[in-house]
Amino acid sequence: MLALQLLVNALALGAAYALVALGFVLVLNATGAVNFAQGDLVMAGGYAAVLLAGALPVPGILLLPVVLVLMAALGLAFSALAYFPLRERPPATVIISTIAFGIVLQNGVNLFFGAAPRAAPPLFAGGTVTLGGLVVARQSLAIIAVTAVIILGQYLLLQKTQLGRALRATAQDRDMARGVGIRVDAMIAASFAMSAALAGAAGLLLANQFFVTPTSGNDLILKAYIAVTIGGWGSLPGALAGALLIAAFEVGVSFLLSYEAATACLYGALLAILWLRPQGLFGDLVQSRA
Repeated sequence: MLALQLLVNALALGAAYALVALGFVLVLNATGAVNFAQGDLVMAGGYAAVLLAGALPVPGILLLPVVLVLMAALGLAFSALAYFPLRERPPATVIISTIAFGIVLQNGVNLFFGAAPRAAPPLFAGGTVTLGGLVVARQSLAIIAVTAVIILGQYLLLQKTQLGRALRATAQDRDMARGVGIRVDAMIAASFAMSAALAGAAGLLLANQFFVTPTSGNDLILKAYIAVTIGGWGSLPGALAGALLIAAFEVGVSFLLSYEAATACLYGALLAILWLRPQGLFGDLVQSRA
C-alpha cells in the first residue's frame, strides 16, 4: 500500500512537471530558442489562480479555464515583447530577453502580492478518498486526471487538426511552411500562447499543495530543462517521460533517504543518460556528414 501511495504522489507531481516541460518544448520547437521564463510563467499562473480565487470563491477546476485564457494572452504578449522584435538578432539575445521577462514577472508579482507564500484553491473539495484500503488525497487524483485530459487535448490538437499540422510544420521547417502558405508568425505566437497556458495550468495545480512565491519559478525552469535533456531535446513524449522520472526521484528517493539524496541521484541519472545516450531517451541521434 505504501508503494502505491508513493506512486500516486509521484504521478501527481510528475503530471504537473510534465505540463511545464511540454510548454518548454513547444516554444523550443517553434523558435529554436530556449525560454528561460517558462518557470516564471508557471509562477504567474499560480498567482492568477490566487487572485481569481479571491474574487470567485469556487473550486480550482472552475478557475482553470479562466487561468488558461489569461495565461494564453500573457503568452501572446510575451512573444510580442521578448521574441518577435529580437528574432533576427544573435540567439543569445532572445535567451537574455526571456530571462529579463521572467525577472520582470518576479518583481511585478513581488510588488503586488508580497513575498509571502500563497496557496491556490484545490481542484475539487479537499480531503482524502479510500480506494481498496489505499488512502489518497483527492487533489493528487484530480491533478492526474486533469493533466491527462490536458495532455490528451494537446495531442489531439497537434495530431488531428489543421492548426496542429500547421504548428508541427512550422516547428519542423519554417521556410518550407511559409512556402506552402502557412502563417508562420501566427503559428509561433500560438505556440507561445499554448506554452503559457500549460504553464498556467501547472501553476494552478502546484500552488495548492506546494504554495507559490515570486521566486518559485526558478526551480521549475531547471526541472523543465532537465526533463527535456533526459527525454530528448525537442521531444514531447521525452519531456513527459523526463518529468515523471524527476518526480519519481523526488518522491521515492526522498521518502527512502532524503531530499538531498534524491537530488544527487537525479543528477547522477542525468549524467549517466548524457554519457550513454546523449540524444536523450526519446531523441534522435544527429550525425554529422564528412
